[in-house]
Order: sequence, then structure tokens, then C-alpha cells
Amino acid sequence: MTGRDDIVALTIRYATAIDSQQYALLQDVFTDDATVDYGEVGRWTGGAAVAQFMEQAHVMAAATMHRMTNQAIAIDGDVATVRTYVDALILLEDGSGANPVGYYDDVVVRTSSGWRISNRTYTSIRLVAVQG
Repeated sequence: MTGRDDIVALTIRYATAIDSQQYALLQDVFTDDATVDYGEVGRWTGGAAVAQFMEQAHVMAAATMHRMTNQAIAIDGDVATVRTYVDALILLEDGSGANPVGYYDDVVVRTSSGWRISNRTYTSIRLVAVQG
């Protein structure tokens, strides 16, 4: 894989961790000191804090589906900037839920364990309630 392929795989690993309810995998997406800003949703430091929040936030979800697309990646040595579109579907047992759409602006760093997100900012474009 190229650096670009590895970074795309990193963005997909984030979605897979949430959608498969393997939240601990998020610690392999973010650096230990990552700054993560999801605006009104919250702010965290490090992959462990993100994993803990995501598990709590999705405890009532019957199913989730995070689609990560249009990764625009600029690599400069061991640092990259990445914009990834996200279109998520979060459903409860009764079929109701939410459809948040936006994008992530990430700073990604190459570590001894591979590429990891060191800074993430989420920008919400649209949030729609889903009726069951």
C-alpha cells in the first residue's frame, strides 16, 4: 500500500470501529494525545477518550453505518492533511434515528505503528432526523 492507501484505510478503520461496535479499535486510529473537536457534540484528547465517548453515544443504536468518501489527501513527509466526507446513519430499534452529514479535517502523522490522526475537526453540514 502507498501512504495514500494507508490513510484512506485509516479513515475507513474509524467507521468500521464504530459500525462493528469495536470501539477500542479507535485507539489505533488516533494518537494518544490527539485533539478531537466535534463542535457541539464534544471535544476529547486521545483515542481512548474518543473510544469511551463513542461507546456511550451509540449504546442505544441498533445499527450504524458511517460512509467515508472523497478523501482529499496531501502528504508532506511524515505528516498529511486529509479532508474526508462523512454521511452517517444512526438507527434505534424502532427505526428512528439521525443522519449526520459533514466532513472531517484531519492532521495525520506517521508513527511506528502506522498513520494516526493527531488532530480532527468535524464540520456539520446537515443533520436530519430519521423517522421509524
